[in-house]
Amino acid sequence: MAVSMAAAAGRLRRAIRRSPLWVSPSRQPLSSKPPPAQATAVRDAFLNFFRDRHGHRLVPSASVRPRGDPSLLFVNAGMNQFKPIFLGTVNPRSEMAGFRRVANSQKCVRAGGRHSDLEDVGRDLSHHTFFEMLGNWAFGGEYFKEEACSMAWELLTQVYGIPEDRLWVSYFGGDPKAGLDPDLESRDIWLSLGVPASHVLSFGPQENFWEMGDTGPCGPCTEIHYDLAGRVGAPQLVELWNLVFIQHNREADGSLQPLPQRHVDTGMGLERLVAVLQGTRSTYDTDLFSPLLKAIHQGCGAPPYLGRVGAADEGRTDMAYRVVADHIRTLSICIADGVYPGMSGAPLVLRRILRRAVRFSTEVLRAPPGLLSSLVPIVVETLGDAYPELQKNSAQIASVISEDEAAFLASLQRGRRIIDRTLRRLGPAKLFPAEVAWSLSLSGNLGLPLDLLELMLEEKGVQLDSAGLARLAQEDAQHRSQQAEPVQEQGLQLSVHALGELQRRGVPPTDDSPKYNYSLRPSGSYEFSTCEAQVLQLYTEDGTAVASVGKGQRFGLLLDKTNFYAEQGGQASDRGYLTRVDQEDVLFPVARAQVFGGFILHEAVAPEDLKVGDQVQLHVDEAWRLGCMKKHTATHLLSWALRQALGPGTEQRGSHLNPERLRFDVATQAPLTSQQLRAVEGTVRDAVAQDEPVYMEDVALVHTAHVPGLRCLDEVYPDPVRVVSVGVPVAHALDPGSRAALKTSVELCCGTHLLRTGAIGDLVIVGERQLTRGTTRLLAVTGEQAQQAREVGQNLAQEVEAATERLRQGSKVVVAAQRLSKDMGRLTDAVDLAVMPQWQRRELQATLKGLQRRANTAVRKLELGQSATPAFTAEAWALAVCSHMGGKAWGSQVAARGAGTTTDLEAVLSTARAYALDRLQPSSPTDSHRLHRQQTGPGQEL
Repeated sequence: MAVSMAAAAGRLRRAIRRSPLWVSPSRQPLSSKPPPAQATAVRDAFLNFFRDRHGHRLVPSASVRPRGDPSLLFVNAGMNQFKPIFLGTVNPRSEMAGFRRVANSQKCVRAGGRHSDLEDVGRDLSHHTFFEMLGNWAFGGEYFKEEACSMAWELLTQVYGIPEDRLWVSYFGGDPKAGLDPDLESRDIWLSLGVPASHVLSFGPQENFWEMGDTGPCGPCTEIHYDLAGRVGAPQLVELWNLVFIQHNREADGSLQPLPQRHVDTGMGLERLVAVLQGTRSTYDTDLFSPLLKAIHQGCGAPPYLGRVGAADEGRTDMAYRVVADHIRTLSICIADGVYPGMSGAPLVLRRILRRAVRFSTEVLRAPPGLLSSLVPIVVETLGDAYPELQKNSAQIASVISEDEAAFLASLQRGRRIIDRTLRRLGPAKLFPAEVAWSLSLSGNLGLPLDLLELMLEEKGVQLDSAGLARLAQEDAQHRSQQAEPVQEQGLQLSVHALGELQRRGVPPTDDSPKYNYSLRPSGSYEFSTCEAQVLQLYTEDGTAVASVGKGQRFGLLLDKTNFYAEQGGQASDRGYLTRVDQEDVLFPVARAQVFGGFILHEAVAPEDLKVGDQVQLHVDEAWRLGCMKKHTATHLLSWALRQALGPGTEQRGSHLNPERLRFDVATQAPLTSQQLRAVEGTVRDAVAQDEPVYMEDVALVHTAHVPGLRCLDEVYPDPVRVVSVGVPVAHALDPGSRAALKTSVELCCGTHLLRTGAIGDLVIVGERQLTRGTTRLLAVTGEQAQQAREVGQNLAQEVEAATERLRQGSKVVVAAQRLSKDMGRLTDAVDLAVMPQWQRRELQATLKGLQRRANTAVRKLELGQSATPAFTAEAWALAVCSHMGGKAWGSQVAARGAGTTTDLEAVLSTARAYALDRLQPSSPTDSHRLHRQQTGPGQEL
């Protein structure tokens, strides 16, 4: 029996809930035995055990980049790749459908999103953003609780040699509110395996009932825990292995229904297992990390790693060691799997991770630039045999890390000076201003992750204005959502009177040619030049010209020159910041730039005084600008591809782009077909894959007048005009005899563009609708978003194919047929709402429409078949009753109507009951059920 002593059980429950407990500064081994095999041997022993002893199929780790699952930033559990099996959506003809018992070591990342350990890494001795999850699975009832528990116990005690008295187990103790009984079967299995009753504990649903999400497969779980104390004092339990028994389905209404097939899903963290087997309380003291910690020490100016935590870790040196060691593993694994630091989603999280690592390595460990990339070979050496993609991509991993580190170092140094300067101005016990924090953050100008900024302030005993920061984040989110479908914002304006005054004073138009001053590095990244300019005029929010502005004031700024792109031609404005040349640690955030009569007005907020005549330096938000460049070049390719698919006379009606997505309006005689949409995407993808050069040149407007294929909009162009040509030098493209503009994209355009098309990555048209008769609006995404959209589409296509096969196989049970019909409805909703290729959406919608009809027909036939076997017909029943009332009845076997006259309704109902009972004479539960159906069916119709 399980432990019954309430006090003891309570202590143990609290111990488990506080796990992991590996926060002790002690680095003494847990036993005097010689350390066992290295981590590689531990991983191999797990896989060999399940393959050789128990006939499991070994499957490779999935990429940490989720395939077709937008609900996840990263793969964070071993079961992720098997979700189609659990959900019943696996294609019956696929390889996965044949899986019965499998095992693997899965790469997992828990950073960002609901399951994130990022901010805990380094603070203790056990948290990681990347870890390996060892797991074994049994699908479709291949085996269940008894076999799963027996295998786990055999591996831990006989193969790994963990003393049985150091292991404890927990099981699901039931949930009366949900109507779930205790999992006494698991309890009894553990007792039969020899686990002492005092080491068997029961817990509620929070600890021992696993659910995939708000709906879907779920079930009780049993956990194996390891006692760190080793019979010395009170037990200190940490979870070692979780065995989940998937046997229920959480319905949309919250109820639980039994699954037709049961599954086993287990997971055990390799890092924690290795720590136990190597006799240490810290995962960082295992051979998975010790080579990295040694290399970090050799490459920096800090004392050696001592494994200290909390107050004992003076200067947070050991925390920095752990952060850098953890983060370089995560960076290497993610980049090897194709996730690169970027602007949103998983790439943004990876950017945060890289910048946290840079800060801890340079500021805390005093490491020189380049330390992080020098650690990549150590990661490859420790993990490369298990995950060959690390070996294959090691040079690329080091290059990406080195480049981003170099780009961030200058921002980090400036950010540190701004923090120090702001703190000197703060009074005691004041909060760090949210506006300054925002300007420093990834969402602002310098690219400091907010969690890292908060940590830097924490080191100085200062709190961040979290409420103010939340308000700014909400405002930024609203601004971004508005830009998806832009509305004409008023903002700061230059009135006709202000323009007249500038012209009267002889102020020349703004020189914005520096916006084109950027270049491509050999590595493929872009370098954007800053711009030094003079303040010519300042304006208040109401448009009044002033000589100076003060702290906190929102104002307009006119300069003699700028590298900011002002919103025009459908391209969103640049954003960024400026500094005074004599005070470079004070940032003036610039939200947008607009052009009025050749004068470019910058909209900014003043953290300090600024006056006419000041010299300033301008910095564009490089990530934002690059995002716009990708979308603008992609827009040109899209326009060209549409002309290829629809004909050379196809005309653009408008466009708008920002780093998130692009919108393109095109004149069409009829809606684009799925084949045309697919062809357009294919043409763009070909141009992207060829990584063609993009040529830009200012030429006399007259030279563009009679060039076949040259695309220009119905608008007034400057003279000279800028020409953008993909793959062909401008001079050749403008030669009428070359006809090059008929074979590639050549346009008149003042926007900022990529220098090579490859950086677009991919393009997917994710939306299409008719604006007016003859005008179609297309929405498209590029890069990572496009790749994810394709994966979502592929995933949904596989689900539809699986549903088609299930429908083909048919069902003889009404409940199963009804479930399939509901699945069709769920799939239809998912396809309607998903960000996926529009051509594929259309095809799946058409398929699902037919499948839904067939599924509904199958349900009706089964329901009719169950009520077409009556002991009497509805027509005969109605006739027998109505004849007593002097009336008539008509109908069929299953439904009938009738009419008559009576003053005693109860007598009529008694007649109906008596007739039915006489005909049925139930002698079994089935007959009783049939009587009930007929009384509540045709009887109510009558």
